[in-house]
Amino acid sequence: MTITMGAPPPARRSPVAVARGFLTGGVVGTSLAALVVGAIVENEPLFVTGAVLPVGYGLLFFLAGMPRRAREAAVVPRTALAMIEDLEAVGGESSDVPVRFELTVAPDDGPAYRVEITQGINLVDLSDYRPHGVVVVQYPPDRPWRVRIVKRPTPEWEERAASALFDSAPRTARVAAPSKGRGSGFAAFFGLLLGAAVVVLSFRADLSDRDDTGEPLSAVRPSVSSTSSTTVISSASGTVTLGPGRSFLDKGELDRAVGLLTRGRDTRQALTVVVQERLLSVVFSPTGPQPPGLDPRALPYDRFPALVKEATTALGVGSPRTWQITADRLTGGVALRVSVTGSEGTAYLDADGQGKVVRRVSVGG
Repeated sequence: MTITMGAPPPARRSPVAVARGFLTGGVVGTSLAALVVGAIVENEPLFVTGAVLPVGYGLLFFLAGMPRRAREAAVVPRTALAMIEDLEAVGGESSDVPVRFELTVAPDDGPAYRVEITQGINLVDLSDYRPHGVVVVQYPPDRPWRVRIVKRPTPEWEERAASALFDSAPRTARVAAPSKGRGSGFAAFFGLLLGAAVVVLSFRADLSDRDDTGEPLSAVRPSVSSTSSTTVISSASGTVTLGPGRSFLDKGELDRAVGLLTRGRDTRQALTVVVQERLLSVVFSPTGPQPPGLDPRALPYDRFPALVKEATTALGVGSPRTWQITADRLTGGVALRVSVTGSEGTAYLDADGQGKVVRRVSVGG
């Protein structure tokens, strides 16, 4: 094969390469979208399809390439001499070290050319390879860039290498594997987007029915009161979660939330009521003999903002991160505890059922 010096192989932009890139991108996009959408909408067949699709495509790609690999394996490699222009070990901790070689290859029936390869060399043999040393190489006639150093050449080629002298090929005569071009890359990207879009659009109705909180619809449908809060009620407890930008210290938020949790429960008492920035939790008293409890509708919610302000500013917590109000009636009357946590530690204050502070414990107190 005659090699024209200074002219690298042209970029490969065949329709087959573009189609292969599009198909590969489509499989990747479809698989990823199927895994994500299948998990969100709890569609097990879709999720399994996303996992199996790339495996099946990889197997099909392997089988389709077997004839080509068989043809390449049947090609008799060409043997030539090559001079080491430069070499560098590029890593590896095993007995074979990857070494990057820059070679000048001198075929017997064509002009010399340069090529860069990486090949594993045993540590014991590494000292046999040095700049300007001559080695025996082999390469397929139709792919001169796939050069491999022959570690154990025949006596004839070993003798030729020992006595050979030739000049370096110019850098303009470098040969490299042909580029696939930009076309296949664009096709793969377009296929990825198209595959993902097909899956998402096919299941858009299921996706739109999913609640933003990720809770099963059966658990929240009976008690969702607005698009910016979520209410969940069971026989033993109830919670209200506010959306972003809202707080239970805002006027009327606590009264509205407690009303949702106690609707239809006029005589039901609560064991504890816990209020955080955007979360209200009520644990109801069990049915039967009533333990000490409290009426969650009778708490002094109008005093809560002032109690939180005092706890976050007057108890030594300079950088408050979280606060929590706990109401219970374990001994005697209703008791409130406002705790606040920051980088300095935790502090709290206690108040009675009317919201009057009865005790303050500063950080470290």
